[in-house]
Amino acid sequence: MPRLLSTVFAVSLVAGLSPAMAQPPATPTPAPATAPARAPRPQAPTRDPHTAGYVTAKELPDGENAPANVDGNFIIGATHNAAPEMTAQDNVPHGTINTFEMQSTDSKIYPGIARDPRDPNEPNKPITSHPQPYTRKVAVYVPKQYVPGTVAPFIVGADGPDNMLFTALDNLIAEHKVPVMIAISIQNGGADAQGSERGLEYDTMSGLYAEFVEKEVLPLVEKQYNVKLTKDPEGRATMGGSSGGSAALEMAWYHPELYHRVLTYSGTYVNQQWPPSDATPHGAWEFHERLIPNSPVKPIRIWMEVGDRDNISTRDNYHDWVLANENMAKVLADKGYHYQFVFARNAGHTDRTVKQQTLPEALEYVWRGYPSGTKN
Repeated sequence: MPRLLSTVFAVSLVAGLSPAMAQPPATPTPAPATAPARAPRPQAPTRDPHTAGYVTAKELPDGENAPANVDGNFIIGATHNAAPEMTAQDNVPHGTINTFEMQSTDSKIYPGIARDPRDPNEPNKPITSHPQPYTRKVAVYVPKQYVPGTVAPFIVGADGPDNMLFTALDNLIAEHKVPVMIAISIQNGGADAQGSERGLEYDTMSGLYAEFVEKEVLPLVEKQYNVKLTKDPEGRATMGGSSGGSAALEMAWYHPELYHRVLTYSGTYVNQQWPPSDATPHGAWEFHERLIPNSPVKPIRIWMEVGDRDNISTRDNYHDWVLANENMAKVLADKGYHYQFVFARNAGHTDRTVKQQTLPEALEYVWRGYPSGTKN
């Protein structure tokens, strides 16, 4: 059974402690001492949002955010000042954060893996993994305005705990810009990329991660904190950055009966999937290459961001994060989705300063059309 920690504290005490979206992973067993050190990733080149083939976007004055009530493509300037809602305010009700732990031994879906060390003399050898247990933290934000036991909308976030989200919700709920919602911020199972537990959870093109959340996380949240989470997909949102962003879209794409609202920073809409799949051979690149263009429109509302210095790799044609997000905006527009795409100048991958500038507007956009208060 998960172990409840004694950490219960006001949001006003923990504002902005975590990096942009990729928070510390769960704690696995230490890797073997012989594992080769990973070379530092070279800095990505700066991309021009007006490059041929990119979507046409509205350039905003430096420091300005896109309006929360408008669909489409926007370019924000190089100065990223934190929005007022990203600072804890003494004059608003503060929610509480409760943190508990989940053990891999209690999971029927994700018992835990870790990537095997790779031989530098055999770079083309297939990736393999071995079983490895983990402990993950789950942080649950409950706003002060929530009436215990009543049905509430909620948002599920990857790579948690995400204290910036909790601070933003305190202020946005008080301003009646978003509904009174629960936030569930889930730590990943450890490490990153192909062969890792995090990679398995987030980069697999399926509904399995959504099923893990539905079957193994949400029941614990309801039981332990006397909250009742809505079953209405209109009242359920997902969010994440990098591979956590692709996971957020996967949750809604493969289970639209569960989630209709998605928020992503530097979404990994590229080919990070492992093990490979014949159904989606190019991993999350398939979203804009084939799945969205060739599928009926799903009831999904999405906010996306990418930085001008976001990740790029020359290993193949499916690892350019900027192009992937540009392509996402293009196909979402072609299919008539409600979406907003923000291209951020002077910004890297899951850039913390961009998140501090844009998160309140992003949340307001994602929850557009949902009434304040609770909904069954």
